[in-house]
Amino acid sequence: MVEPVLPSFRSRPQGGGTAPIDQRAVFTAVAYVLTSGCAWRYLPPSFGVSPATAHRRISAWTASRVWRRLHRVVLDETGARGGLDWSSVIADAASARAKKKGVR
Repeated sequence: MVEPVLPSFRSRPQGGGTAPIDQRAVFTAVAYVLTSGCAWRYLPPSFGVSPATAHRRISAWTASRVWRRLHRVVLDETGARGGLDWSSVIADAASARAKKKGVR
């Protein structure tokens, strides 16, 4: 479900750099950091992804709106399987005027 949403690896036009890393391993490492609260620098080496690579990828994925597309894919897939019960959905919005133009 996730892999089609992730941008494919592109080698640098000038050459050099490192070999592509398995997208699944990077995604798993990123998910681990985000769900565990682990600091990037303490990412266990067992993921096979360096903390710098994981952090670079999450930054690139965020810039290319991967998380929004992934959210849509998960909702579509779950809905297609009958896993969503829209009768219990609550929509809420709140707005408040910023005091001092948002400056604290």
